[in-house]
Formats: sequence, C-alpha cells, structure tokens
Amino acid sequence: MAEANRNLWAPWRMEYIKSIDDVDEGCFLCRYWESPEKNRENHVLWRERHVFVVMNKFPYTNGHLLVAPAEHTADFGGLDDDVAAEMATATRDGVRVLTEAIGPHGFNIGTNLDRCAGAGLPGHVHTHIVPRWNGDTNFMAVVGDVRVIPQSLDALYEDLLAAAGKLGLGAGK
Repeated sequence: MAEANRNLWAPWRMEYIKSIDDVDEGCFLCRYWESPEKNRENHVLWRERHVFVVMNKFPYTNGHLLVAPAEHTADFGGLDDDVAAEMATATRDGVRVLTEAIGPHGFNIGTNLDRCAGAGLPGHVHTHIVPRWNGDTNFMAVVGDVRVIPQSLDALYEDLLAAAGKLGLGAGK
C-alpha cells in the first residue's frame, strides 16, 4: 500500500522562510529595540537599561521568549559585565513570568552562537527561554515532525504582559 500524502498547512511559516535572509530589513532585534512605540506590535514584553524580552515570532513551543541586548553584537564573550548580568536577570524574570502565566513544568534555556550552532540570527546574540511540559513531545513532533502551538501570539502576549505587571516587571516596575 502506498503511503498517503501528509500535508500540514502552515501558511504563517512563509513569513519566516522569506525573512531568513532578508538583508534589506536589517536585524529585527535592533529594529525592535529602536521602536519602543511598537512594543505591542513586536510583542516586546519589557525593556531594561541594556536588554529586552520579546516573544519569539516563530516559536518552538507556546511561550518561547528571547532575551537580547540592545547592542548589535555576536560576541557573547565580549558583553559588558552589566549587560551580561542584566541578560541573566531578564532570563530569570522571563522564567518567572512564564511560570505565572502558563505554568510550564520545566524550561530549556540556551544561547546559540553562530550558524553552525543553530543561530537563526547569528549577528545579534540572544538567549532562548523555551517552556516545556511533561509529555509535550507527543506524536505530532515525533511522527509528523510538527509542533502544535495552542495559542495565538497576541492572546499569549496579553497573558504574559499581565503576569509581568503582577511581578513588577516592565512598565509597572
């Protein structure tokens, strides 16, 4: 018996595919930092003096956040001590916000340095906070090589903003 075609329609992925090598637009993290008036549109949750926390527009799982410095640099080892400390604190606070808002059972936290290590944006260092749940590696990811994101970015953004405010982060700080 011939194997049936397996199609999963994900038209939103085309935006990501087209943006991978979009040199005309420059670095999206720099654009986000330079446009605080567009925080909601860009899903920026909060800003500190040297870093900011933003939702990943193309998440691995629901609630995937990025913590990035304002400075456009790929040199993680060359970050100023104040910036590195602020990134660590913002990462910790990102975990707190996600725990408050969506209650994950665990987290993957990491920084991919350069393309060979999986960095999709190798020119601007950033840390990923990926919430995880017991049993979240289900048949969709294992059999279909597909991830299911159960909530829209906009709806989750509102939940995370509320949790950040409750914890005294961001504008309510």
